[in-house]
Amino acid sequence: MSTIEVRHLSKTFEQKGVHVGALKDINLNIEKGDIFGIIGMSGAGKSTLVRCLNYLEKPSDGQVIVTGKDLGTLNEKELRKTRSDIAMIFQHFNLLMQKNVIDNIAFPLTLRGVSKKTAYQKARALLKTVGLSDKEKSYPAALSGGQKQRVAIARALASDPKILLCDEATSALDPQTTASILELLQQINRDFGITIVIITHQMAVIRKICNRVAIIDHGELVEEGLVSDIFNHPKSKAAKELILKDGYEGSVPNEISQQERMPEGKKIRIVFSENSAFEPVIANMILKFLTPVNILKADTKNVGGVAKGEMILGLPTDTKLQWEMEQYLTEKGLNIEEVTDDVE
Repeated sequence: MSTIEVRHLSKTFEQKGVHVGALKDINLNIEKGDIFGIIGMSGAGKSTLVRCLNYLEKPSDGQVIVTGKDLGTLNEKELRKTRSDIAMIFQHFNLLMQKNVIDNIAFPLTLRGVSKKTAYQKARALLKTVGLSDKEKSYPAALSGGQKQRVAIARALASDPKILLCDEATSALDPQTTASILELLQQINRDFGITIVIITHQMAVIRKICNRVAIIDHGELVEEGLVSDIFNHPKSKAAKELILKDGYEGSVPNEISQQERMPEGKKIRIVFSENSAFEPVIANMILKFLTPVNILKADTKNVGGVAKGEMILGLPTDTKLQWEMEQYLTEKGLNIEEVTDDVE
């Protein structure tokens, strides 16, 4: 059974008398215990979508069904109760600056009527979970960005949610801190079985932590599936662009600048499988056809804990030779996608 079902969801805003379609006919199923990514460029509609998942934004059309309950059919009291199963963390942490760390975590519990003793016992246990037991008396101003996000995660977990929504939760953090927060989220997913939905514009975050991903472009769902499948065979223009601009880790020094145009001629992106990673496939191909190719980009990416090698090659102008080289690469177990200049 899906934890979250989104059926034909659309959201329209009115701006100065003009109707603007932020989301258009979105359909998604997010399974219990999954780590699901929603990715898109700025303005794609992903943050609007995540706010529709807990009805902070009410859709103009369609349904959001959470643990079997259609949020659109609930009254305010029922909606508040269902929302208690859905926690959310944000890019800018949203901590109470005048309260110390343990007060921040205990605060939502005391608001719900939990006794002070029980609330603070739970807060201390959650501080241990996020690795900040020594910071309970510190104030947010004295914490690093990563520590603030850990406090925000602990506070979100205080209500024992079934679902954790993360809206650009690592965008304000440096790469090393981002990696540690993503590892913490994976640990929480394993230990508590919480379904996690990650909203991001960074493909590196999706690669690192998510099982499945939905790609949003101009308010439309353009691609959805397993992260490994989309990395190997991106079908939509948006997916190809996000993958090609993914420079979070593993870039080699001679990687081409995203601002540069690639040379004229056919370009292909190849992804190395586990079987092909140990064979000098490109060198052998050059020897076989006695024709050089241009290596325009070479990279290694972590996709769900598996190292994936990728290259962008510039092929010779001879179309017959292009076809023969592509056949050779396919026979060697490599995934191939054509690259065009408009998705650099």
